[in-house]
Amino acid sequence: MNSTLEPSLLKRDDRQPRTESLLASVREFWEQETCGVRYGTGAELSARLREIEETRYRLHPEIPGFARFNEASGKAVLEIGVGAGTDFAQWVRAGAIATGVDLTQAAIEHTKSRLEVEGLAAHNYHLRQANAEHLPFQDDSFDIVYSWGVLHHSPDTQKTLEEAFRVLKPGGQMRIMIYHRRSWTALFYWLRFAVLRGRPFRTFSEVLASHMESPGTKAYTVREASEMLQRAGFAPFSIKPHLYHGDFLDFKLRESRDTFVNRLGQRLAPRSLIRALGHRFGGMLLIEADKPHL
Repeated sequence: MNSTLEPSLLKRDDRQPRTESLLASVREFWEQETCGVRYGTGAELSARLREIEETRYRLHPEIPGFARFNEASGKAVLEIGVGAGTDFAQWVRAGAIATGVDLTQAAIEHTKSRLEVEGLAAHNYHLRQANAEHLPFQDDSFDIVYSWGVLHHSPDTQKTLEEAFRVLKPGGQMRIMIYHRRSWTALFYWLRFAVLRGRPFRTFSEVLASHMESPGTKAYTVREASEMLQRAGFAPFSIKPHLYHGDFLDFKLRESRDTFVNRLGQRLAPRSLIRALGHRFGGMLLIEADKPHL
């Protein structure tokens, strides 16, 4: 059985070692390059941080409206997966009681550097390295749990949703983005790593787990995401597919993937058709989910 499947689908005897091995691989991948830092090329740290932030919100202009940073003043906010710290800094600037976790120490250090450069007082936030499947916080601790493009990298995404539910206060809200499998992004990966390699029988899930970002990366249908949220206890919730730069192949390639074939694929992407068909086949699922009041 494919080791990238959710642990709940593995035989009980196989679950722990496979999950731990995959988690170690995910951590190693992101320790080597924190998400977003490749866009910072300036000689000075402040210039690099500015480039990273400008690029993030150019590629993801939907983030501010989805996260609603400006509504967070005085609220306890947990961000799972702080990455380069760009969104986390927004929470702190907005006056949130902000806590951030990441699987990697590299991301924690990047985020600390950003906040120090901006002169944001350390007593206004808390950062720590932690696994989203086992959050080190008490029940009912946060008003908002936020995570952008992170939970699909966890070996047990279902567990991360259950943990987010646990640490939310009754009436609190989770705002997350996870990848959508019925999308242009998944199609392009399948064409590149299945069809062009003479293996069209490979599923989208298999291809994404092997070739999209960290090992074991997953993407979900709207129905699958809905079922996971229900199992975790969230109600009500909304799930909206949304186009993003990955669907248009509009991103800077990692050095290891900067090949002729990948560059050619970026040039040939049918961007006009993708826009015309709208968000239905967008590569992101934007999810807002509430923890019911007691």
